[in-house]
Amino acid sequence: MDFLYVKALHIIFVVTWFAGLFYIGRLFIYHVEAEKKEEPAKTILQTQYKLMSKRLWYIITWPSLFLASFFAFWMLWKNPIYLEMPWMHIKLAFVFSLYFYHGFCHKIYKELQRDKITYSSTKLRIFNEAPTVILFAVVFLAVLKNSINWIWGVAGIILFGILLMIGIRFYKKVRAKKSWDKYEQELIDEDKKENL
Repeated sequence: MDFLYVKALHIIFVVTWFAGLFYIGRLFIYHVEAEKKEEPAKTILQTQYKLMSKRLWYIITWPSLFLASFFAFWMLWKNPIYLEMPWMHIKLAFVFSLYFYHGFCHKIYKELQRDKITYSSTKLRIFNEAPTVILFAVVFLAVLKNSINWIWGVAGIILFGILLMIGIRFYKKVRAKKSWDKYEQELIDEDKKENL
């Protein structure tokens, strides 16, 4: 098979792998947030999230990981010169961190399938940003290769991660304020009804 076909297939399965990782993180968050719902909504939602997670995880995400890796190894086998390039070493370090992230997602997936909730939705929101940082790093490394300064590139990726964390904390405060305002309004409305 021509090298460009192998490369195209690698890119396609990397895209579907990332899509699966992004979406499974959202499903984890929704599953945990459904824990606070009243019955029967809680059971209905969590049952649906389990089913959606199972299909996404085993039909899209795991196969995409294996196929993206298979075509990546094939490219490296056909062009071993890549393994001598410094940018590829850094890229592979990010890819191995993505494997670790995937494995940790599998742990969370198994826990939620057993109705074991270990993490808050806020922690899962922060955790869900890891593949975004890895995606930025891998794409910039693959596209720019030797034309970037490694120190500034890595510093930029770290800064991007910090900005994501700050954004998540800000979002949490805004959500908490809105829910507090809603709760306060409900109390005021109840008082008005009682005084009538």
